[in-house]
Amino acid sequence: MDAFTNLNSGHLPWNKGKLTGQKPPLKLKEIWSIRIRLQLNKAVRDMALFNLAIDSKLRGCDLVKLKVQDVTHGNRVAPRAIIMQNKTQRPVQFELTEPTRDAVAAWIAKSNLKNDQYLFPSRIHDSPHISTRQYARIVDRWVASIGLDPTAYGTHTMRRTKATLIYRKTKNLRAVQLLLGHTNLESTVRYLGIEVDDALEIAEQMEI
Repeated sequence: MDAFTNLNSGHLPWNKGKLTGQKPPLKLKEIWSIRIRLQLNKAVRDMALFNLAIDSKLRGCDLVKLKVQDVTHGNRVAPRAIIMQNKTQRPVQFELTEPTRDAVAAWIAKSNLKNDQYLFPSRIHDSPHISTRQYARIVDRWVASIGLDPTAYGTHTMRRTKATLIYRKTKNLRAVQLLLGHTNLESTVRYLGIEVDDALEIAEQMEI
């Protein structure tokens, strides 16, 4: 069905009003602005979800399905975790920084979550954990809270943010590939859009 037929049938496309293409990562100042907002609002779950999304670099479908036991050892939140990716069926490891461990531990304690429960349970009875659609709406709320246009950002913003910061600091593509769980380096190059960004950076430094 083409776009014209779609319009005539009265059905609006799912992405109407949204910008398509790669979603930009958050900048450091934007990360901290969102964290401050969440802290002021005492949004314990969202703080845990936000920090974990940044640190884990997981796709939304994997993030929402995390269980307490995936990120804990005994009664403590672990500094590292490993999960099987839904899309590739390959394992990927990620780190949990101290602020993330503190935020996740606070959420687990507040919600009295057990080891085999989903880390981010849904309030909707039909779903055991928040859905990717719910997660997308939460991300929209985060970016809008600091004055950014939610149509320009998305769940892949969260996945790309730390990976992009790591690449900018180290230029180590192989490390970023491993952290994102990509099967080949070209996927990482395309995902980060680094060829274009690096070319523009070089061009900006040229004086003619």
